[in-house]
Amino acid sequence: MSWERTIGRVSFINCEPLFHGLDDSWDVLPAPPSWLTGHLLRKDCILAPIPAAAYAKNCSELLLVPDLAISSRGEVGSVLLFGSVPIESMNTIALPSDSASSVALLRHLVSKRGLTPDYLEMGPDLDGMLDSCDGCLLIGDRALEGARAHPELVIMDLGAEWLEVTGNPMVFGVFAARRDSNVDLIRSAYDALITRLGAFEEDSEVRKQVIAVSGEKSAQSPERLERYFGEVINRMDSKDMDGLRIFLKTACGMDEEPIMAW
Repeated sequence: MSWERTIGRVSFINCEPLFHGLDDSWDVLPAPPSWLTGHLLRKDCILAPIPAAAYAKNCSELLLVPDLAISSRGEVGSVLLFGSVPIESMNTIALPSDSASSVALLRHLVSKRGLTPDYLEMGPDLDGMLDSCDGCLLIGDRALEGARAHPELVIMDLGAEWLEVTGNPMVFGVFAARRDSNVDLIRSAYDALITRLGAFEEDSEVRKQVIAVSGEKSAQSPERLERYFGEVINRMDSKDMDGLRIFLKTACGMDEEPIMAW
């Protein structure tokens, strides 16, 4: 199938409400968040959720699609700092190789506390990271599983910390398209996703299906997933956009106003 009928998706359950039951006329390209930016720029897909920090880096080539995001308005549950000592006692923090926004956010939040640990990029593995460093950042399904298996090691939920520091939601991922893409094709992909999100929000049976599929993929309990899909949010409103602008400026050094597809 052509790239114009392909939509990228994060290979975590945080996108499941957007993709469950997607019209099979679309091809789906799953990848870690940090890889999707490259897929988008190479024209492997027409639309993809990419790290907000990656959008800041490549904003001259990309457009943002409205209404869709991977965000939180407090605890996100799947972007977590782990460790066996308080953050103030961490001399070294391991950063995952599959993230961009969460890494930029952690660095920003840590610096706001006046702390200066050393950072080391590693593969996203809780045990291996903590064997080498005092703390570690995990995202997505790995963070959910780490919190389930070792709740005593959770030091900080970055979504909650961002809300406390700024009073705003945190947008971790944005849906973006190339500036030279046909807007009608972008809109078609957007319509497909927003339709599935609406079904998840309004149809209790669809919500049950998404939770069941997510449970099979993540081994999380239905009760935890019910909470999780209230923590991670896929519909972006004006308040989320305010939080995104603040993150892009303060944590990513982007002064320009984001350019929307429409």
